[in-house]
Amino acid sequence: MLKAVVCVTLKPDVLDPQGRAIQRACATLGWDGVADVRQGKYFEIQLQTTDRAAAERMARELCEKLLANPVIEDWRIERIEG
Repeated sequence: MLKAVVCVTLKPDVLDPQGRAIQRACATLGWDGVADVRQGKYFEIQLQTTDRAAAERMARELCEKLLANPVIEDWRIERIEG
């Protein structure tokens, strides 16, 4: 089995109210050096294959069809491991 590690984030031009709230909280707590925060989703997906190319294809299909909203989100496969 292989594991795909995937990150899904809002596109740069999409407002990120949760990230903005985190940035403001950082300033309130004394971390004035935090200029911006963007939040996203992190997935670890166990795939029942030992073929790296097949694992990458499956991870890509999951991102395109299920995990990310292509209108407002970008996705990236961080790594395939195992």
